[in-house]
Amino acid sequence: MRRRILALLTAVTALVATAPPQAAGRNFLWKATGKQTAIYLLGSVHLLSKDYYPLNPALDAAFKDSDLLVEEVDLGAMLEPESQLRLLTKGLLPAGQSLDKVVSASTFELVSKKLTELGMPIEPLKQFKPWSLALTLMSLSWIGAGFDPNLGLDKHFYDLAREEGRLIQGLETTEFQISRFDEMPMALQDRLLVETLNEMETGMASVTTLANAWKSGDTETIEKIALQDVRKEPEMYQRLLVERNRNWLPKIEALFNRPGRALVVVGAAHLVGPDGLLQMLKARGYVIEQL
Repeated sequence: MRRRILALLTAVTALVATAPPQAAGRNFLWKATGKQTAIYLLGSVHLLSKDYYPLNPALDAAFKDSDLLVEEVDLGAMLEPESQLRLLTKGLLPAGQSLDKVVSASTFELVSKKLTELGMPIEPLKQFKPWSLALTLMSLSWIGAGFDPNLGLDKHFYDLAREEGRLIQGLETTEFQISRFDEMPMALQDRLLVETLNEMETGMASVTTLANAWKSGDTETIEKIALQDVRKEPEMYQRLLVERNRNWLPKIEALFNRPGRALVVVGAAHLVGPDGLLQMLKARGYVIEQL
């Protein structure tokens, strides 16, 4: 369930079939320096293919230079069976409700058409909340295209940290992350579902351009394309990005007061833009250097 959410938050950077040439000296990785120490901030691609590995040496070097891995959530806690069951249940409508009763007729018609195209039965999926179905459909389409959440940067560095005995820390709980969607008004969930269905039809056209921008560390292009849709929904933009960034900022600042260095891995959309973590840290006086 968390993988579906993370995939949506960074959808525009998550899909690419082939890795383009790497521009020298530019990655979606930054070094932030304070008075006592420095930390690394890496924009994560949550679904990848094996074509992306091995990673650029700069990413591996940042990991090796850090004794603490900080991610959006602690993947260990998220992967516990009890946690997975709670989160899955959260995405289902209450007994007596069904999708066709909570979304508009036009939205349900779009859903029915897409599920028919995918060869999926509609009846069991009518029990999904709109936000949950949106993330499920998008995730399934990416997985069908050959991308795997187990190859995403979060999972990659989490596994390395576990193997090497590194400290691991989450910025928020999985339950809170899910709540950002689950507490959306139903009308907003309806629009999210429609936008997701539309993206499934048209989104692949610009995937290569977006992926090239991520690979070359082109923050301007990522900001322009990755955030333009979500900004059209101010409430969604605040809930999914701005509020969470503000919640994370004091926790990230606390990392500058510890003796070792930390590698912070969060969705790429959280780093860019006027409300991104990079701009927030700059405003606080930290020196930001793209690696």
